[in-house]
Amino acid sequence: MSRELENQQNENASRQLQPKIPEAMLPQADRVEGRVPAEQIARSLEMARAAVKAAAENRGQNIVLLDLTEQTALFDFFVIVSGSSQRQLAAISNEIDRTLKAEFSEKRMSISGYEEPRWIVLDYGSIVVHLFDEDTRAFYDLESLWADAKQIDVTEIVATASAQMAKFK
Repeated sequence: MSRELENQQNENASRQLQPKIPEAMLPQADRVEGRVPAEQIARSLEMARAAVKAAAENRGQNIVLLDLTEQTALFDFFVIVSGSSQRQLAAISNEIDRTLKAEFSEKRMSISGYEEPRWIVLDYGSIVVHLFDEDTRAFYDLESLWADAKQIDVTEIVATASAQMAKFK
């Protein structure tokens, strides 16, 4: 086999092994005008709301849901939650994982910060969940960093979850 033919075969094999870039990872210009289906964004929003509910049911505090669809092509929504202890942050993390897997068959792509939870980041691709202790949240102030994002009202979700938790006291 000639060296040129061998190189061409290796190049073709290499192209086949390269993963396709998820549409959510494409630059913003490639996402406009319907490139990201409305169904995908709706599903991401439902997942984010389910994460908010799971956090509220585990007594997460100061829960914020940010719509980042107009700010970045990397993800659609941020869920930001504070907790009062490392144990609570771990419990919220576990419950969000369980909820998204059970309700959406969604597996977490990665997790950071779980070893010493002051800031746990759960990455589900289209949504990212940030679980903070109060001091770390104040220090990083993601809400100000992403101030251009639209904040989605979650008061009803949080109030309903809180009312359900009050029944178990």
